[in-house]
Amino acid sequence: MTYGTYDAAAAGQRRLALVYRGPASRPGCPEAVAELLAATPWNLEVRFTGPDEALHPTARNLSDATLYAQPGGGTLDSAYRTLRRQHRVVRDFVRHGGRYLGFCLGGYLAGATPGFGLLPGDTDQYIASPGASVHDERDTVVPVTWRGRRRTVYFQDGPLFELDEDADATILATYDNGTVAALATRYGDGRVAVTGPHPEATADWYTHHGLPVRHTLDLAEDLVDAVMRE
Repeated sequence: MTYGTYDAAAAGQRRLALVYRGPASRPGCPEAVAELLAATPWNLEVRFTGPDEALHPTARNLSDATLYAQPGGGTLDSAYRTLRRQHRVVRDFVRHGGRYLGFCLGGYLAGATPGFGLLPGDTDQYIASPGASVHDERDTVVPVTWRGRRRTVYFQDGPLFELDEDADATILATYDNGTVAALATRYGDGRVAVTGPHPEATADWYTHHGLPVRHTLDLAEDLVDAVMRE
């Protein structure tokens, strides 16, 4: 099966991006990712996919897509129980040239224990790592170094990424304790980009929790660029 074939004349040469929305996500998370993708210069036709959406996350529907995005959500174990039937579908999609974009829970799900197994390594909880600046699951902000620049990003119990010694990956960002906060890598003929923090967070995410608003969409756009480039 060949992926990324949505560039039809009827779609004005736009490429289909599917954003998961369903029980393995939280309200606001899929919408923020969809808004981000629609605003990028990658000419993406953004649609939601999920058990209650018009497009279900099946192999047939993903065969028309260029990108599949997994937004933030609840706990990893619960989310994977919901999505485990899509394990092979997502892996095959990326292996044959598709793009996987994961935010927070979507980053955890790119790992292997449990997850889709798309990374040259695995994930773990940042809040449980030595020297972490946050030690609980509250909504907050964390400092990261993103491509050499110090930034503060919205965060809620996101993952860190543990890379194998021989991993071929581009580290986009690190947390204060030096662990990996965002990266891009290949999987088969496709690409994967994941982040623990939420650079896609909109202003209302911050104000709802009494946090000072940080403008980090440039980081989210960098993540999209990292997964979409050849």
